[in-house]
Amino acid sequence: MSIHFSRRPGLVVYLTVGDPDLATTRAIALAAIDAGADVLELGVPFSDPLADGPVIERASHRAVANGTTLADVLALAKELRIARAQAGLVIFSYLNPILRYGLARFTAEARDAGVDGVLAIDLTLEEAEGRYLDAMRAAGMAPIFLAAPTSTDDRLRRIAAVSQGFVYAISRVGITGAQQTLASDARSLVDRLRGYTKLPIALGFGVSNASQVAALGEFADAAVVGSAIVGLIEKTPPRDAPAAVAQFIEGLRPVPTVR
Repeated sequence: MSIHFSRRPGLVVYLTVGDPDLATTRAIALAAIDAGADVLELGVPFSDPLADGPVIERASHRAVANGTTLADVLALAKELRIARAQAGLVIFSYLNPILRYGLARFTAEARDAGVDGVLAIDLTLEEAEGRYLDAMRAAGMAPIFLAAPTSTDDRLRRIAAVSQGFVYAISRVGITGAQQTLASDARSLVDRLRGYTKLPIALGFGVSNASQVAALGEFADAAVVGSAIVGLIEKTPPRDAPAAVAQFIEGLRPVPTVR
């Protein structure tokens, strides 16, 4: 397991694997890492992505229509691990595809592919205790959970206790989607989590521009950017998408001017 952030704020980039196609996803993933993404969340397409907003939902449906499977996502992860050994790789999935694949088979193949962690977005902490967490620990992969502004202090403590790699704090309750400003209670949530964990805290759900990344960098360790990138891919010809995504990522953390 090698999830780390080279500088602050770190960048976690989400991609829906198979949108617009597997070859383009691979090229975008490599371009994203080279442009400064510390961690890639490789999204497993799912037919009923209830936690996602319309941009990622459309991408997921397109990838499902293309026939993209969990096996394809794991194969891509293995290729990326070989090509860019330094990158953090996280499988982002709903629980159903993992269970249909088989938990033991999934964790074994993910481990062999060099995956660092797994975020099962609709898996509750209570459901994870026991078989899921045991399988993750046995495979040496980080279980990653969402911490929400509405979570009680006791729940944040429990999330922190079982999390590895980083804690994913969501800036607002609801579905994914780009926003123009950070939610007002994002800093408060991160401050609360600091009392329970020394792990890096990544903030997502709505982060879409450089000013937001700079603002959250004052209190969080990393930014998670998803819908803004998936939306850019949606409106860009596939041949141009890797360069467009790389340019977007480079613009999220401009290099300070030396005077």
